Amino acid sequence: MAAVNGGGVSLASQAYMEGKAVKETRALVADLCRQFYSLGWVSGTGGSITIKVHDDCIPKPQQLILMSPSGVQKERMEADDMYVMSGNGSILYAPSPKPYPHKPPKCSDCAPLFMKAYEMRDAGGVIHSHGMESCLVTMLNPSAKEFRITHMEMIKGIKGHGYYDELVVPIIENTAYENELTESLTKAIEAYPKTTAVLVRNHGIYVWGDTWISAKTQAECYHYLFDAAIKLHQMGLDWSTPSHGPIQQGRGAISAPVKAGLKDSNHNSEPLPVSSLVHDTVSSNIYVDMRCILLDIEGTTTPITFVADVLFPYARDNVGKHLSATYDTEDTQEDIKLLRSQVEDDLAQGIDGAVSIPPNDAGKDAVIAALVANVEAMIRADRKITALKQLQGHVWRTGFQNNELKGEFYNDVPEALQSWHSLGIKVYIYSSGSRLAQRLIFGNTKSGDLRKYLSGFFDTNVGNKRETSSYIQISESLGVDNPSEILFLTDVVQEAVAAKAAGLKAMISVRPGNAPLPENHGFKTINSFLEI
Repeated sequence: MAAVNGGGVSLASQAYMEGKAVKETRALVADLCRQFYSLGWVSGTGGSITIKVHDDCIPKPQQLILMSPSGVQKERMEADDMYVMSGNGSILYAPSPKPYPHKPPKCSDCAPLFMKAYEMRDAGGVIHSHGMESCLVTMLNPSAKEFRITHMEMIKGIKGHGYYDELVVPIIENTAYENELTESLTKAIEAYPKTTAVLVRNHGIYVWGDTWISAKTQAECYHYLFDAAIKLHQMGLDWSTPSHGPIQQGRGAISAPVKAGLKDSNHNSEPLPVSSLVHDTVSSNIYVDMRCILLDIEGTTTPITFVADVLFPYARDNVGKHLSATYDTEDTQEDIKLLRSQVEDDLAQGIDGAVSIPPNDAGKDAVIAALVANVEAMIRADRKITALKQLQGHVWRTGFQNNELKGEFYNDVPEALQSWHSLGIKVYIYSSGSRLAQRLIFGNTKSGDLRKYLSGFFDTNVGNKRETSSYIQISESLGVDNPSEILFLTDVVQEAVAAKAAGLKAMISVRPGNAPLPENHGFKTINSFLEI
């Protein structure tokens, strides 16, 4: 085992640097560079790759870093051509010079940028590609600060994203020298906490992952998605909307073919009828200048009775059967882990109904019985906690798959979703129910699959719905320049207050069966989405 000293392995441990782990990682970098050359990512000596030497005995921040050199033909590199660096970026080993016509060895010009991914994202590998797709996609709109795409299968290959999610990749401006990009890349990583990549205009892309496999997989998916966007653009289709229909002109968020899926920082598109929230005295409609709509579900799109009288009882009545049938699956074991943690907190706080969950060696039946008792208590208290919502989503998934459940919506909702979609307005869901549950409800309705009109889903993983910070995080992930470009619709005044404090526009949905509103709440109200 190597001795650890500050930023990495001790310089005196030459034996470690010549050991199996380092040798295998050297060979891996050379092999990957040959693969990437065949893909056109590192041709003309451009591009680079770096990988950490995995070692369970050494904390990840202190693991050795291997990095390909700069200005060399990547497809001809050998294992000994790699630089070996400590966890803080100090060079521990430099390759020996080769005879003419080879240039003297030089560490990658990307090194400062690679180190930012290691430091800020705890990456295990980083890839810098000059792939043509990653270059051209930034040119479709020269003023775009982001690339956006949704409803493409390969989005699932990007960490933290699913098919129905909107993928957002920041774009930074190119500079004459690679290391001059460090500051702007750092700002992009800070501004987009969910991103695993940064595009550089007219240049390429930086992609990172927890491991080299994750970085490679995501790089392949990013290049595929960029290529798809370019081809859809050539066909006049909008890759940033769920239906990928013809690019809209003049209205909504997309005003010209070059603007589709690429967010212009100046928003050079024709606005909706007015710049603020007003009533049309002729039609009684409310006009809002907006680019995104954020919707609550219960009491806003869907009757409260459907949640209270259909979904909750189904989860309560079937949770025991579900846990028993799926006990050994990865999803259920993760659900149990979350519930254990939640119940431990509940017991410490003296929450009514909390029951200690025995250890696994007490037997499956005993564990399930305790889990069911806790879940029933949580449902009775209508608790908005991730542990409960995630399990409920998995129980409901079975119900929807067996056609025992169908999503219910107010009659105006499907028509409004279709109308907003046709205007190029992106619609997102924010509910205390899990993202899985949200997809199930909108994907299985009497009106068909409504997910084609939606660009993404948010749940309590971003925070409580009555906290302003949750809406700040959502607005930042949507990439709007001003949170006021987002309209939030909810039936709960406290949620509207939190959203308004974050800068969003907010209106209250008044539906049959909703709780009465307090007097002088100060928000516009609607009885139907068709009023907007």
